[in-house]
Amino acid sequence: MSDNMVTTTDANLAHNYHPLPVTIASGEGSWVTDIEGKRYLDLLSAYSALNFGHGHPAILEAAHTQLDRLTLTSRAFNNDVLGPFATALAALCGKDMVLPMNTGAEAVESGIKVARAWGYRVKGVAADAAQIIVANGNFHGRTTTIVSFSDDESARAGFGPFTPGFVTVPYGDAAAIEAAITPNTVAVLIEPIQGEAGVIIPPAGYLQAVRDVTAKNNVLFIADEIQSGLARVGTTFACDRENVVPDVYLLGKALGGGVMPVSAVVANSDILGVIQPGEHGSTFGGNPLAAAVGHRVVDMLATGEFQERAAQLGAHLEQILQPLIGHGVTEVRIAGLWAGIDIDPALGTGRQVAEKLMARGVLVKDTHGQTIRMAPPIVVRATELDWAVEQLRLVLAV
Repeated sequence: MSDNMVTTTDANLAHNYHPLPVTIASGEGSWVTDIEGKRYLDLLSAYSALNFGHGHPAILEAAHTQLDRLTLTSRAFNNDVLGPFATALAALCGKDMVLPMNTGAEAVESGIKVARAWGYRVKGVAADAAQIIVANGNFHGRTTTIVSFSDDESARAGFGPFTPGFVTVPYGDAAAIEAAITPNTVAVLIEPIQGEAGVIIPPAGYLQAVRDVTAKNNVLFIADEIQSGLARVGTTFACDRENVVPDVYLLGKALGGGVMPVSAVVANSDILGVIQPGEHGSTFGGNPLAAAVGHRVVDMLATGEFQERAAQLGAHLEQILQPLIGHGVTEVRIAGLWAGIDIDPALGTGRQVAEKLMARGVLVKDTHGQTIRMAPPIVVRATELDWAVEQLRLVLAV
């Protein structure tokens, strides 16, 4: 890798990331190639934005076709692609209304606004008194409001004052949610599986209990499926693992097929219908190019092929990772094709293991010190997973 390229990047970019020292120039399927021609197996998938791999032909075809026709109108005018996309996405979610945005953080911010408006206009909460219950260990983005209810000090410290209106309870504890509910509670916002925290999977029955508690107390259940949704865990949504349907889905990442930033809030009209013209918007949200790509993604998910593949490959990944426990790995957590792997501190940090894997041609990402995450593109082959886990075994054996 060119040291000059890294130096130039470091000189001209804000240092809000600490990337691995690799400069990628191209990608296809599950593989990427750096500027010197070295290939790497991508086991991060841009935090699940690349569920369908790099350059999936069907997604590129949709993008290329739309690129030649129309890319942007703003929402000041209708376009002929957005409506069909919204219809298809609503059907995939079993809901009847879609609010399109761009990034995952925008979807979360939009969901918060929708929940507050619903609380005031439907539930009857007094003005400016709405409360939203969240879980500790959460990661919903890094906007000022979102970091207000984060307990990650690297995201919070130095960015106050913080937005009020949030109550934090332990993740995985539905009884704590119920105890925290007051007449001013408008929503419970949780990740069905916490990704940035290290693929933290809640106890069995937790999502159903949250659904029961929120329904009983006239509180919205908002599921942040931005990383966990759209086939990553072997089902369309992580909530499907317990046959639970939240009031509101927050979607992003894979919805853009690795081509465009596309996100959405999806709910029924009795909830999303509280937002009126002029109250919320985005110049690029729902643009024709994004809608064309998103529609193709939804059509691909509608077949169930990727959900089934993620489930099968995830079972295989779990089978080959489990033998590493006690041999440099202290714990493995897997949901579909998504794994959190805790590294024995005696062998180094997650970052150090990620750097050693990179040297062997495998790209993963560390989080919270000792954990590395694997989220391979769903198009990955079982033999490629075998090879990657063997590289991890060799790294840990050194």
